[in-house]
Amino acid sequence: MSGTGAPERDTIDGSGLNIVIVAGQWHETIANGLLEGARRALEDAGASYRVVPVPGSFELPVVAKAALDAGADAVVALGVIIRGGTPHFEFVSSAATDGLTRVALDTGKPVGFGVLTLDDEAQGIDRAGLPGSREDKGFEAADAALRTALALRELRA
Repeated sequence: MSGTGAPERDTIDGSGLNIVIVAGQWHETIANGLLEGARRALEDAGASYRVVPVPGSFELPVVAKAALDAGADAVVALGVIIRGGTPHFEFVSSAATDGLTRVALDTGKPVGFGVLTLDDEAQGIDRAGLPGSREDKGFEAADAALRTALALRELRA
């Protein structure tokens, strides 16, 4: 099962951090669940944040980079890509993953990866932090971005 082996996490203090959630709009139910999970993580940590909607997962890297270049301490990238009957899934999944990795390395700032690459909608519902879901990938992506921003802050102090 996905999520097996995830560490238990203490609540962290994200006050003073400026986070941007870049949220793809495809697959509304799953996307909204991811967004609510990310919001909850950031609010629990006391971080300030704003949400920037983008059309889909392909657009996440360019907007994430713009947010980081404009001064955000970290970005949480949320998207949903569901496999279909064409190679489109592989192209978009690869572009989003490779692009977000490049953004993190080029800017030296964290990108919380909350892009679900799924075989079907049921897998997304199970990971979206909705009632009955087994996982909350939006929360996890925001938590990872916060923890990485704090680790980088400590290293650069």
